Amino acid sequence: MVIKVVESKKELDDAFKVRYTVFVEEQNVPADLEIDEHEKDAIHFVAYDHSTPVAAGRIRVLDQKAKVERICVLRSYRKTGLGQELMNTIEKQAKKLELSKTKLNAQLTAVGFYKKLGYETVSGEFMDAGIPHVTMTKEL
Repeated sequence: MVIKVVESKKELDDAFKVRYTVFVEEQNVPADLEIDEHEKDAIHFVAYDHSTPVAAGRIRVLDQKAKVERICVLRSYRKTGLGQELMNTIEKQAKKLELSKTKLNAQLTAVGFYKKLGYETVSGEFMDAGIPHVTMTKEL
């Protein structure tokens, strides 16, 4: 597996393809909500198994924090450690940007995953794209 910071249109398209598969096809998020106005301001990540894109995510810098967003792994690659590797890569990038904290909105089904990585819940439950979420943060 190779996880990289997106540097080309093809890599960005690959990241979008993974996101579409997970969020739109699997979780029924409306396609017009999945790609948003923040794409151009974000640092995108894509993971490959050989040449096949299998995971993706992005960060944006907001209020001196890395806002982690759109983390997704194709179903057949879940529970392999790839999600943790992706988050480690994202956190390393945040540190390179001299950010000391990350923030994310986690689907309730993913809270346990993020807790294992050191995130703590800092909000009550709320709905986003019809899916229950909580906000979580981590000091880097």
